[in-house]
Amino acid sequence: MPRLTEIYNHFVLHTGASFEVEPWTVEARREWFGHYAPTGPHRLLVAELDGRVAGFATSSTFRERAAYSRSVETSVYCDPDATGRGLGTALYTTLLAVLAGQDLHRAYAGVALPNDASESLHRRFGFREIGTYTEVGRKFDRWWDVRWYERPLP
Repeated sequence: MPRLTEIYNHFVLHTGASFEVEPWTVEARREWFGHYAPTGPHRLLVAELDGRVAGFATSSTFRERAAYSRSVETSVYCDPDATGRGLGTALYTTLLAVLAGQDLHRAYAGVALPNDASESLHRRFGFREIGTYTEVGRKFDRWWDVRWYERPLP
């Protein structure tokens, strides 16, 4: 859990990829990660490189209302020192394979712009652009757009 928190906090503190503005504590992150399970639609997958946690992928509740229960929001976060090594691809390959066995209809992903690497990853996995929320978040004294993607699930 400390390593997952460290990876995520990098994006909180240094990028617009997360709209969080305060870093998480390990204890708070552990509690937040508590809603994931080894079975079912809400998963947390962790990847290691050279014996060290280097990234994670999640499928989370898309929206709280019951009619959304067959949709999930997906995310991938990788250690910046591990980029370009296929980690995001490996995580998404495994996550989408796991989700294929669930009673799900759609996966959604929001990408704060600009983020060419994330957009490319999502397109490669069959996500298609469905729209952009313009200036939806404010962080680092600037406005950020979020482009939304969706992918059918078997």
